[in-house]
Amino acid sequence: MAPSAPGTSSCDCFVSLPPASANGEVIFGKNSDRPRDEVQEVVYFPAECHAKGTKVQCTYIEVDQAERTHAVILSRPAWLWGAEMGANEHGVCIGNEGVWTKEPVGEEEALLGMDLVRLGLERGSSAHEALQVITTLLERYGQGGNCKEEPTPFIYHNTFLLADRTEAWVLETAGRFWAAQRIQEGARNISNQLSIGTDITAEHADLRQHAQRQGWWSGEGEFNFLEVFSLIQQPVRMEAAKARYCAGQQLLRQHSGQITAETMMTFLSDKASGICVDTEGFCTTGSMVSILPQDCHLPCIHFFTATPDPSRSIFKPFIFVPNITSFPQVKSPNFGDKDPIRETPRFQSQIDRRHDLYQQHQLALEIMNHNQHKCQRLQEIMQKFQRQILEAMKNLLAGSSTLKPQELADLFYSSVDAELKLYK
Repeated sequence: MAPSAPGTSSCDCFVSLPPASANGEVIFGKNSDRPRDEVQEVVYFPAECHAKGTKVQCTYIEVDQAERTHAVILSRPAWLWGAEMGANEHGVCIGNEGVWTKEPVGEEEALLGMDLVRLGLERGSSAHEALQVITTLLERYGQGGNCKEEPTPFIYHNTFLLADRTEAWVLETAGRFWAAQRIQEGARNISNQLSIGTDITAEHADLRQHAQRQGWWSGEGEFNFLEVFSLIQQPVRMEAAKARYCAGQQLLRQHSGQITAETMMTFLSDKASGICVDTEGFCTTGSMVSILPQDCHLPCIHFFTATPDPSRSIFKPFIFVPNITSFPQVKSPNFGDKDPIRETPRFQSQIDRRHDLYQQHQLALEIMNHNQHKCQRLQEIMQKFQRQILEAMKNLLAGSSTLKPQELADLFYSSVDAELKLYK
């Protein structure tokens, strides 16, 4: 099947390492830009041990289960198994972006890029180990299947940004083929296009030979993944992705040496650049920012919105705490076997996946869109609340917080509860 049209899909992902970061931390950020009415939920899964030889059901296919999976916090479209972005208990963060290349996309159901995000987090204790997990599964099972909850196929391949406390990796794919670049300092972003040129740290064993067999590369001179695998004629939407990628690079350069979690939230809220998407068909349905201190004695802090439009949402903190026994998830209703994704053919009906926070946030946005006075007032309250959250997290990292382990575990949902009260 020929590469499908990119449509209006878009996503952006950022990472900042010292010396680009202000406080000697690794800062990770991602916008999940998805169909406008799609619900993003934030869910937690504890570490588990699994019997040898068992399988795990991903969105469309089963794969071999790992004997042990790490605890993960995920932000995901509510209809699928995987995730757009997330983190694990070891301080690993991953986000993915859709990409179209010369390699054809196929309608055959396989692993979604979002499944690979979750699998990498569940099985990788470092960014590099998670990369190895993803590439191994990609080569074995492939990637494919409808990436939207509707009958019309919308299919893409994926790029990934992986980070931990010490380094980051960019992983770009074309079918089962891939190239990866290690990032040890400075800042990097990815969008809906290939960005790895000749600086390749690791690659699929047959990558260059495949390019030669397809007639995309002569085999002479330096191999450039971006030039060899990118589409020759760039659709208009991919030109827009290039503009967002360049805008992201510019923001990283402008703030180099001063990037904090708050700076990253500002990047993700930037509508002028197109990084914060707000169109008729697509919008930024969820956002994530993580602080990954290089000091392993300090906790990693992961912020999620679980609501659309980061410029009018609150980033709520989550911290992994040992032995979390329960986590009140920001989760959509469970429809079980009556879920349209479980029926054949898939997606023949629509169901309401909105969770409480999503519904209340949408009502608040409706008021803000039609009442300027209330909009300004609510925006001020939300900004004050966000500053309070960020200040509390700064105190925590500075060692001046008195929060107990259970209070740390409850941070995300207590922030959700406070946010709901703001809207009511």
